[in-house]
Amino acid sequence: MIEWYTKKTFGSLVDTMSERFGDREALVFKDERYSFLEVRKRVDEVACGLIQLGVSPGDHVALWLMNRPEWIFTMFALARIGAVQVPVNSRFRTHDLAYLLKQSDARYLITHDTSGPVNFLEMVQEVVKLPESGFAMEDPDFSEMRSVIILGDTEYTGCVHWQKMLDTGASVSDTILDARIEACDPDLPAFIMYTSGTTGFPKGVMHNHIMLRLIEERAFRMAITENDTILNYLPLFHLFSYSECALTSMLTGARQVLMETFAPDECIRLVETEGVTIMHGFETHLKDLTESQERLKADVSSLRCGVFAAGTKSSVQICRKAAEVLAPLASITGFGMSEMGVGALVGSLGDSIEQRTESSGYPAPGFECRILDPETNKERAIDEEGEIVFKGYGLMMGYYNKPKETADSYDEEGWFHTGDTGIRRADGYFRFLGRYKDMLKVGGENVDPMEVEALLLGADGVQQVAVIGFPDPRLTEVAVAYVQPKPGEDLCEDNIIEFCRGKMASFKIPRHVLFVDELPMTASGKVRKVELRENAVALLTNS
Repeated sequence: MIEWYTKKTFGSLVDTMSERFGDREALVFKDERYSFLEVRKRVDEVACGLIQLGVSPGDHVALWLMNRPEWIFTMFALARIGAVQVPVNSRFRTHDLAYLLKQSDARYLITHDTSGPVNFLEMVQEVVKLPESGFAMEDPDFSEMRSVIILGDTEYTGCVHWQKMLDTGASVSDTILDARIEACDPDLPAFIMYTSGTTGFPKGVMHNHIMLRLIEERAFRMAITENDTILNYLPLFHLFSYSECALTSMLTGARQVLMETFAPDECIRLVETEGVTIMHGFETHLKDLTESQERLKADVSSLRCGVFAAGTKSSVQICRKAAEVLAPLASITGFGMSEMGVGALVGSLGDSIEQRTESSGYPAPGFECRILDPETNKERAIDEEGEIVFKGYGLMMGYYNKPKETADSYDEEGWFHTGDTGIRRADGYFRFLGRYKDMLKVGGENVDPMEVEALLLGADGVQQVAVIGFPDPRLTEVAVAYVQPKPGEDLCEDNIIEFCRGKMASFKIPRHVLFVDELPMTASGKVRKVELRENAVALLTNS
């Protein structure tokens, strides 16, 4: 029987595109330029190095790097040899890293020695016990860990040097590599992407290779071809960048211009010099890009389209202004989560300006969407607020090693509950309005207040703490911590913020700390966060 849809693997894309486009430029990073053939060569060098190191099919390999070509090469190399990639947020610090390495059962960690002012190796040394000789780890606290691979100019005791790994990989034959590529099963996990979700510490969202079908359909909706150039300033550890930029490039033949970090002025200049046609982001990016273009007045006539999620009240004016300043960019709205492979709602090139700015898109192929009453689970009528829920083959395989959390995210009829509130419009489009639960969205980054609270409870002198979101004109919202000190303790804001530094990502650290004698509680013992949000607005607005 002939399959009506041919399954692909991430790793197979490298062969397909190199055979189809050969010497055409595939990847640009600063002054480095790689053709599709050169990308395949670099990918296979990494794949062979990992095989020689001992990476086996199914092994979890954590990748803690800033955006750079080696991220792309490793991403596809791991897929080619059947290993499971575990992207690590480059803004994570020791507390975050320790949790992720242990919860993911990572066997290998690939990271920098240093990048800019950040000493990644020093943090690794604080978290895991590296061997005094050789590189085979035996840390009882991280029993699955085998080795740490360091990307940098210097060799370090207890670690595998990146270049040496590549050199030893030269002994791996084409026959061995081809066998590993051939054995890769598209139905098995390809990566575990960590997200704060809606409750508890970060959860590892598992996806297999079927996600490529979803990406193909979104790319077709935006008419992305080999004639396009994608500007990728989003962090590759986010599924938005991973899927809509890196994988889309290798699915369509579109050229990818990769940036280490988001810098709006540089983005606008790259649009002009590289002829960028596609770029994606959140409203924070769109606002900064618009303001940069107003200053620079560069030639952005090559811009064609990109996904910038809209629908919330805070995003409408930003999107409308961008449509004028960044023309001819056609910003396509959308809505998604890591659990559903990014875009479950997506707009189209033919949308009106109202649909682009005041909706969150139409259900993408392969997804069903409803708005349910969060109390009764009954479907809401048009324009009635409720919880956004989804069904579809592109939903996650589950949260890694969290069966209860996986089961709890679905109802009895199989609908995935997002914890977000929205409406279904008369035109069939949906609109995301906000979050039922307490999740913060800081400049596009999910921040779970429970995780921040758990850390702050370990600070000297802290009796109780509650973290809420506070509106921010650039980042959408920032974290505010309400701290109840222990009796007799004299704490200040600097104490609390300094305690967080180096332990968690900077975007998770509270922007403000407010001290209270006691937290407002409900009769059942829960903190009344609605009251705290109102209080923060009253105290901090215009302060």
